[in-house]
Amino acid sequence: MSATIIKPRRECLQRSELAVPATSAHFFEKARDSEADVIFFDLEDAVADHLKDDARAAAIRAINGIDWRHKTLAVRINGLDTRWALSDLVDVARHCPRLDMILLPKAGSAFDVRFVEQVLTHIEREHDRTRRVGIEVLIETSLGVANAEEIAEASDRLEAMIFGVGDYTVDMRTGDKTFGVPSERYAVLTAPDNDGVRTHHWNDQWHFALARIVNACRANGVRAIDGPFTDFGDSDGYRASALRSAALGFEGKWAIHPSQIAIANQIYSPGEAELAWARRIVQAIEANVAAGHGAFSDNGKLIDLAHLKLAKGIVKRQELIERTMQGAARP
Repeated sequence: MSATIIKPRRECLQRSELAVPATSAHFFEKARDSEADVIFFDLEDAVADHLKDDARAAAIRAINGIDWRHKTLAVRINGLDTRWALSDLVDVARHCPRLDMILLPKAGSAFDVRFVEQVLTHIEREHDRTRRVGIEVLIETSLGVANAEEIAEASDRLEAMIFGVGDYTVDMRTGDKTFGVPSERYAVLTAPDNDGVRTHHWNDQWHFALARIVNACRANGVRAIDGPFTDFGDSDGYRASALRSAALGFEGKWAIHPSQIAIANQIYSPGEAELAWARRIVQAIEANVAAGHGAFSDNGKLIDLAHLKLAKGIVKRQELIERTMQGAARP
């Protein structure tokens, strides 16, 4: 296999990742019964400082005390620059063998990931565990975006990188108050038309960060996950945001409200027409290759072996969805 073909470090369905404040116990079973692929218990931004210890204990009880079925479970610990971070990391990892991933906020360098990796390694040795806890990180600072490539290659425990648009907005000092939505200020003014009218053409102010993150992920076998869209009453806006990141190669998005889950699951899954095309193309290309042909025309469009890779990827994605929905455990 070519050295440029990078396999995923760990295969996992992560179309939707539902945020659940660890202090909101009344949401736990609703989250379990939802269609979210991944659930993360939040010990950070959704929890007031005086409740941090209570939130950690509640997350541990929930992970151990509820049957989460096929859900992938993560815990967002507090940042490494806080006084709660080490207790969050050690206590959750030590007492929750069901835990799938630690979600590290504000990852700024490869060292941040390696520190979490080493703590997890020692805890697993302490308890003689063979099932490793993965790591996912939030890229939500200018430093994190600047170091996206070195963060992505920091550890083979790292499974996913998430664009944390909220804190990134703050760090970049843009002044936007609703996170994840486009800004009318980030626009170009067109030249006058025949009637002398000029219009504003909106642009995506986060394109650079998104593109850098997804490229770093693909270069290292890491899942690229889009972050929050905080105007959860705007389903059309959320859908447009998800479509944009899917077009860049992201494979999932955060859901800060249950109403966003179904949209994310739909956007980051193959559609019926796309899946039918993929299966037809696989058969057609394999038949043409057997006949000694490498390329052919399909409705006036060139189809070659690059399309075979694309089509097989679509089929494989659907197979992962079906296995996960049938309750297959994470590898």
